[in-house]
Amino acid sequence: DLLVDPDSKQSSQPDYCLNPTRSIKPEFFATIALCTHLGCVPTYRPHGRDVRLGEGHAGFYCPCHASRFDAAGRVAKNVPAPRNLEIMEHAYLSDTRLLIGADLRGR
Repeated sequence: DLLVDPDSKQSSQPDYCLNPTRSIKPEFFATIALCTHLGCVPTYRPHGRDVRLGEGHAGFYCPCHASRFDAAGRVAKNVPAPRNLEIMEHAYLSDTRLLIGADLRGR
């Protein structure tokens, strides 16, 4: 496997995001965009040119020290970042409105 924690057992995300896409809706991904190495901001690479997780795979690339994450924010092996990108509490209020920092259960 190319990922350190492919099942997200060691990463920080709400229980409702413990799934293959680490998201509520698979077509959207909400993350805290800070590399888990030193807090730089990774950039999203839609076609995987710089991610090197496999041909055509989208993901995130940290320009500071070259950490790589797949499209679900899971960290690749052999990079400086120790953990997957964090997923914050969030909820969809409608198809076009996203609540950040809380879920619909009042958390």
